Amino acid sequence: MSRSVVALTVVAALGLAGCTIERDPDDPNAQAVDAASSDGSGQVEKDKVDKPAPEISVADGAKDHNPYEPVTVTSLGKGLDEVTMTNEEGYVVMEELSDDGMEWTSAETLGFNRTYTIKAKDENGKTSSVTFKTPEMVNTTAASLSPLPDSEVGVGQTIGVRFNVAIPDREKAQEAITVTTAPEVEGAFYWLNDYEVRWRPKEYWEPGTEVDVDVDIQGVDLGNGIYGSDNNETNFTIGDRVTAIVDDATKLMTVYKNGEVLRSIPVSLGKDGGRWATPNGRYMIGDSHETLLMNSETFGYSIEDGGYKTMVNYATQMSYSGIYVHGAPWSVWAQGNTNTSHGCINVTEEAAQWFMNNTKRGDIVEVKNTTGGTLPVYDGLGDWNMSWEEWSAGNA
Repeated sequence: MSRSVVALTVVAALGLAGCTIERDPDDPNAQAVDAASSDGSGQVEKDKVDKPAPEISVADGAKDHNPYEPVTVTSLGKGLDEVTMTNEEGYVVMEELSDDGMEWTSAETLGFNRTYTIKAKDENGKTSSVTFKTPEMVNTTAASLSPLPDSEVGVGQTIGVRFNVAIPDREKAQEAITVTTAPEVEGAFYWLNDYEVRWRPKEYWEPGTEVDVDVDIQGVDLGNGIYGSDNNETNFTIGDRVTAIVDDATKLMTVYKNGEVLRSIPVSLGKDGGRWATPNGRYMIGDSHETLLMNSETFGYSIEDGGYKTMVNYATQMSYSGIYVHGAPWSVWAQGNTNTSHGCINVTEEAAQWFMNNTKRGDIVEVKNTTGGTLPVYDGLGDWNMSWEEWSAGNA
């Protein structure tokens, strides 16, 4: 009896199979139907699709998450129910939640050398959690820029980026600096020292060129535990082409504007043949002062050693080592015929005031035919005294 019943059941099953539309076993829709028709397992798979866990932007176990990079938690379901982020001391990180409740974001800069744990729960009941670390920090640095924003400068102006601390990874620092010019100009970086990098065009700028500089170092690993703290930016425009040639052979300084001679001025340069001889080379104009105390002791030369301590009028800077164009009423007799200064370009006070009023930061003064050497690039305003081949090769 029982066997007859079993036989009938098998036949019925076979009959049903014969009336079913044949499905391709590789068809994903067919597989979904088969999974759903199985006893309970299809519902489990459906729950996994319908109820995903929250997604956290940092991988569990990460050891070097950038503290300046916000952490996000995103609901892949219907919305976030609860998110907490704490450090190893239990401090709860400030947070922001989107209006729709779908994304949570940390709202403060994280600490260095910290361990953070995030626990997130979605409204569907699914949970996620990660624990990660931030890198160890020894020091941070900002970057100061020259020239100043919105300034008009001369055709020789270079871009200076100076850091607060010595930079171990110069390449990383350079990668964070973007120089944009209109029109496009070829240029390159060169480090004056471990603290300051300069960017110089291959040739003098063309008047009217517009330049933007962005230093995006916030959170950048600059090597040996030093990280950038703040971004910075500047912009400037190139003004008229103003240049001057100081020729020791004629004891004259000739000033040009856009190729035309503005004025020739008698000069007295540094005393010949010794430490005070004015170096040759191309100088960039720097600061200008209505009055300035010139003190050789700041450069290592005492008064007893033949140095000086003198107040001068209308001083226009040509080097970090103290070379200026300035008024020198005591040497008017020598201007145009004899070198008597400690390296500066001595002119009358009227000529010094005129020069200061007709030049600007970044204009070029070329000194030639003196008995001195050449102003080194490391003097600060001598960037144009290095060949383009050496400069463009860089030293990062």
